[in-house]
Amino acid sequence: MELTILMPCLNERQTLGLCIQQAQKFIKDNKLSAEILIADNGSTDGSQQLAQDLGARVVHVLLKGYGNALRGGIESARGKYIIMGDCDMSYDFLHLEPFLEALRASNDFVIGNRFSGGIKKGAMPILHRYFGVPLLSYIGRMVYKVPVGDFHCGLRGFNRKAILELKLETEGMEFATEMIGAFARSPYKIKVIPTVLSKDGRNSRSHIRTFRDGWRHLTLMLRDIKH
Repeated sequence: MELTILMPCLNERQTLGLCIQQAQKFIKDNKLSAEILIADNGSTDGSQQLAQDLGARVVHVLLKGYGNALRGGIESARGKYIIMGDCDMSYDFLHLEPFLEALRASNDFVIGNRFSGGIKKGAMPILHRYFGVPLLSYIGRMVYKVPVGDFHCGLRGFNRKAILELKLETEGMEFATEMIGAFARSPYKIKVIPTVLSKDGRNSRSHIRTFRDGWRHLTLMLRDIKH
């Protein structure tokens, strides 16, 4: 199997179905050998059953946290390549061609940049857009010496074998930064893709906790400076 489209999930029933259907159309239109994998982190709203009814594969990740969910999904994936994205309609699963093409071209890690691709009205809180994400991304570029302009973009692709060799271990949102740092310190090739960010399609509260998660990203980078 060439590709796994991986979606971490925690009570995403409101938007999960649309994301799965987009991913299915992308697979069909491009005649891919691929699967859609939902890494469920303990949903209580019926997300798991919805995903299964639509034909996606579900892996149940018992340990809570964004990093734990993604690691569980990566370990369970069957594809040579993995493209991951949040299932809240903020990313477009219909048009993943640039990510897949970059992976096929021997790039081992491909990450989106929402600032160069476009951020739609209401898609990112003002504090995140003009302060938090740019600041943490700037610090990340200084620490890891890598030209990644958007450290927190959730649309990413990677070679499954490569990411497993990096042995990532963080449990929460800081997993996004650990992933970049690990690839930056490795001999693997990195490519950045302009990516459009759309408004979250859910009515529920975001899983992101601005100050708690920002602090976790920052402390990880400060730790890596010492190493």
